[in-house]
Amino acid sequence: MDQSIAITILGVSFVVLMLLRFPIALTLVGSTMLTVLYLDIPLPVVGQQMIQGISSFSLLAIPFFILTGQIMGEGGLAVRLVNMANLLVGRVRGGLALVNSVACMFFGNISGSAVADASSVGSVMIPMMKKKGYDADYAVGVTISSAIQGVVVPPSHNLVLYSIAVGGLSIKALFLAGIIPGLVLLASLMITGYIIAIKRGYQKSDPVPRSEIPGILLHGLASMTPAVIILGGIISGWFTATESGALAATYAFILAFGIYREVPLSRMWPVLKRTFRIVLMVYFLIAASNAFGWIMAYLKLPDLITQVFLSVSDSPFVILLMINILLLLLGGPMDMAPMILILSPVLLPVVTKLGMDPIQFGILMILNSGMGLLTPPVGTVLFVGCAIGKISVEQGTKAMLPFFYSMIVVLMLVTYVPQLSLWLPSLFK
Repeated sequence: MDQSIAITILGVSFVVLMLLRFPIALTLVGSTMLTVLYLDIPLPVVGQQMIQGISSFSLLAIPFFILTGQIMGEGGLAVRLVNMANLLVGRVRGGLALVNSVACMFFGNISGSAVADASSVGSVMIPMMKKKGYDADYAVGVTISSAIQGVVVPPSHNLVLYSIAVGGLSIKALFLAGIIPGLVLLASLMITGYIIAIKRGYQKSDPVPRSEIPGILLHGLASMTPAVIILGGIISGWFTATESGALAATYAFILAFGIYREVPLSRMWPVLKRTFRIVLMVYFLIAASNAFGWIMAYLKLPDLITQVFLSVSDSPFVILLMINILLLLLGGPMDMAPMILILSPVLLPVVTKLGMDPIQFGILMILNSGMGLLTPPVGTVLFVGCAIGKISVEQGTKAMLPFFYSMIVVLMLVTYVPQLSLWLPSLFK
């Protein structure tokens, strides 16, 4: 069988099925099966590869991480995190914008999901900012940009997906690698938000009464404890990622439904249904991506792509810039999870040839794919923010751009300053 024809079948069928708006998992399976049929490989091999893709102990952590975030969002804990963020940075000029960014980092530290971050914190902060005189487009721009922190700061299930996609990198090292880039991203968003707030003449937030400070701190820290459980357990080596996720989910359940009781226990059923739906989609996507990755490896596509990049230039600076541009362009039409699962094993051989550590590339990959959530035509976080703020997608896109540019600066730092991602993991080897 002709390898070039098989590659053409794989690529063309993938694009055609995408244009026909097939779900991405079915697109991956369909293009894999068509290529396998041409190569005269038994079809059961595809099923075997799919099953092998989800036969990983590390995958058990994902349902617990997602469940923890869903419980925290349902239990009204976003409000408590907003209050704590307001206590910390609310008295700065344009303080609600900074509160928004910090609250998104706090909540993202728990949920690991940019969409959950935008919907939970956004439903609190966007109406609050509009009520205090902030323009709706600015409120949306701050919220959706800040929500991207959720995919970088640990514990992010997207980092677990990357670990699985590239063959089982240390989740502990990936979590540690995301901390400093996440803080740099927060600083860049706060600086951008502050500059715009000064130009638009926004004022400081109202002072917090001293009598309320202890309660705000107590409830805020209690709401952040799930993230502490996950990170502390993994970094200390006391628990695996799966065990830490299970403990965090249990704690979140007790806090939301046993202590605060702002929502009835009956709301747990919708939480479980949402969690199961998300987990099933993620698992099917992982299985499909594993079969697709297997056929690409069989056709030696990663090696061919590496040769193509290296033939364009021998400069690591130029090739890494090209990879970033490629990922930013693909982030528009592709959702985050398939982008990580499909492109990580393809591009990793390219960057390792240039001397980049797989851990550093993981943060680069996650940040790139997260930024894609802000850009049309997929732009899930963009659409969620615009729906909450009741503005058009065009207005939301325009308001998001200054923050997007600052995120590009952070992306370049992650790309060309290895120690930004690798320093903390090196301390905990």
